[in-house]
Amino acid sequence: MKILAGLVVALFAPVLFAAEAAYPSKPIRLIVPYAAGGSTDTLARVVGQQLGERLGRQVVIDNRTGAGTIVGTEIAAQAAADGYTFLMATPPLAVNPALYGKVPYDLDRDFAAVTNVAGASNLLVVHPALPALSVKELVALLKANRGKYNYGSSGVGGASHLAMALFMSMAALDAQHVPYKGGAPAVTDLVAGRVDLMMANLTTAQPHIRAARLRGLGVGTRARSPLFPEMPTIAEAGLPGYEANNWNGVVAPKKTPRAVIDRLHREIVAVLNEPATAKRLAAQGLEPIGDTPAEFAQYLKSEAAKWGRVVKAAGIKPE
Repeated sequence: MKILAGLVVALFAPVLFAAEAAYPSKPIRLIVPYAAGGSTDTLARVVGQQLGERLGRQVVIDNRTGAGTIVGTEIAAQAAADGYTFLMATPPLAVNPALYGKVPYDLDRDFAAVTNVAGASNLLVVHPALPALSVKELVALLKANRGKYNYGSSGVGGASHLAMALFMSMAALDAQHVPYKGGAPAVTDLVAGRVDLMMANLTTAQPHIRAARLRGLGVGTRARSPLFPEMPTIAEAGLPGYEANNWNGVVAPKKTPRAVIDRLHREIVAVLNEPATAKRLAAQGLEPIGDTPAEFAQYLKSEAAKWGRVVKAAGIKPE
């Protein structure tokens, strides 16, 4: 039987090699469920351009906005699993089923993980006038003044809202939530002092922190950010176990051939290993990841379970 199996592999190996060598034979579509110009769109274009050069075919960025990324995600879920359509996935892919109760896709049934491309830290930031110089001081301040202070977010159920909801739950705090239509306007109002604190994307917050318009108290990642090595993680600064990341990964329709997924993973990792790519991502506050399809699949499951618990515990409902 072993000899027969070896003969089968030997016979089909040239065919399989030829099939992989022939891929891709046409442009690849990468669906971005956000408007052009945002951080996820920018990342997709940076990686997509170099990926296209390595594959010898153009990677076309297809921006499909609406319904908290659900529109673009549904299009990707229903696309042909032929290796020519992929989705740039972010936390809502895992969060939306719990947030909305019913969505037109199933994470396990409809998608196959390729790789987690890059992540950006959430930063716990406060207005400089707030009398808190550390995470511990902020926790003490909010506990002593329940309901007095407010925090901004990019919108109900958005990454910054969920990250702060997790913080509030773990520290047993109470503050008023002020949702905005995007992270940028929320940060603008925080700088102006109209809200007191928020969990902001590092990319958006870093120029304000360096200009002393905002005070950063801690990063939400497991390890410190290379951009702010002096800033502790929220976990080490007073809330052990806290972790909330903004990630950007690539997923494919579920039945996409494994050889295609493996090829795309290898090429994306090669792109991320290019010094020029790392430099461009770092300028945006992004840290390359490039984990394996199996590792990313497990991470997606853990994210869905984790944020499902947060949504339920906080009673978060979409607007």
